Amino acid sequence: MRPTLTASRTPRRLPRAVALGAALPLVLLAGCSSSDDSADASTGSGSEPTETTTSAPAVEAAGLTPRLVLTYDGGIQVLDSTSLETIDDFELEGFNRINPAGDGRHVLVSTAGKFQVLDAGTWAEPHGDHAHYYTSAPALTDVSFAAEKPGHAVVHEGRTALFDDGTGAVTVFDSASVADEARELRELTTPSAHHGVAVELSDGTLVVSEGTEDARTGIRVLDAEGTEIAANDQCPGVHGEAVASDEAVVIGCEDGALVTKDGVISKVTSPDAYGRIGNQAGSEESPFVLGDYKSDPEADLERPTRVSIIDTRDASMKLVDLPASYTFRSLGRGDAGEALVLGTDGALHVIDPESGTVTRSIPVIDAWEESETWQDPRPTLYVQDGSAYITDPATSMIHAVDIETGEIWNSVELTVVPNELTGASGDVEHGAEAEHEHTDGEHAEGEHAEGEHADEATDEHDHEHSDEHSDEHSDEPTETATS
Repeated sequence: MRPTLTASRTPRRLPRAVALGAALPLVLLAGCSSSDDSADASTGSGSEPTETTTSAPAVEAAGLTPRLVLTYDGGIQVLDSTSLETIDDFELEGFNRINPAGDGRHVLVSTAGKFQVLDAGTWAEPHGDHAHYYTSAPALTDVSFAAEKPGHAVVHEGRTALFDDGTGAVTVFDSASVADEARELRELTTPSAHHGVAVELSDGTLVVSEGTEDARTGIRVLDAEGTEIAANDQCPGVHGEAVASDEAVVIGCEDGALVTKDGVISKVTSPDAYGRIGNQAGSEESPFVLGDYKSDPEADLERPTRVSIIDTRDASMKLVDLPASYTFRSLGRGDAGEALVLGTDGALHVIDPESGTVTRSIPVIDAWEESETWQDPRPTLYVQDGSAYITDPATSMIHAVDIETGEIWNSVELTVVPNELTGASGDVEHGAEAEHEHTDGEHAEGEHAEGEHADEATDEHDHEHSDEHSDEHSDEPTETATS
């Protein structure tokens, strides 16, 4: 008999939402969570989160002001995405992980016992047919989500799903409410704790991994009511996720991948008996998902030179040969759906996912070798608004590359050795628009002359949640607590 999932949730304010109520007995044991309980669960210590994420005054900007966030040994820095200058620096002990929160403003820091919310200090407020843009000083806030071992944070369609590897707890909320103490949560707990992942789709369907600390075996698909509608246990070593167009979700396995679409799970089988996909990069504008590909089960550290391209339309896979190896922080997607791989030859390789061919290789940094310790700094790729940002720990440099032209349009020497890299677009993220509204009367209709504010396109940077490490490494809790 399959173990049960235990779930509770507070109501949420989304038109698509339906309460996670009674479900099939073998799937969920439904429970209720009061707003007080959920408020406590949403903070690292049970203390009340601050009303605002930063006390610094807001300054209206003429347009988008995207920012980058990077980790280093002992802290986190926030950079301006254009000048690459450091805006702020926060001391934070331990090995910290970072992921976008999904609202264009905040970043989730996976640290000791929690997902802590960092305010990057850039955001947009829609107003009719235009938006106003603001900046403030960044802040490492007191707002957090308790987690014994904070793992994957996945953003899709204005919803953010957190997975606690230490307990198997899944917490889902509106991305726009990440710093709001009154946020409403959808919560469930998997039968056994494991290094897992969850993705919520626009209709409330939840794709969640299944496994134990010893073996991850597959996924389940639950509808908005929490009822299991599909399951597959033929995915050894589940790791990594990506969402493609038409809400196709791809989950990596040691022998291929699972593709979930419209409630149906399809298996993609690797051409090798051991053909592991564990780190992926998707574009919600493309049916193709870029993944790593390892084929030596005996290797302590395999340095692969092939990547996988999965076509979610027919659940097929092709492999692409590269002139160099790469690591789990090497994968990204361009705005036009290009598959991007940062190679150990120092070049950014651009792949046409339709044909599976390398169309360009852009030299950016010197050749490098992957460390055998996965936590060590290594060159990292992050894509934001048409640019590929690439760090080089060997020189403490960061470079900005125009993906379309191949031009390196800025390079700056950092004051620290960079490790992980992510960002905040400063725009209203796709799917989160409904949560961003002006207070009535803040701007009277007709206050601005027509055309005074040009419409800004939503910044669709990829959710490159780099599924951070290979199966032989499991996430360890940060050893030093933060203050």
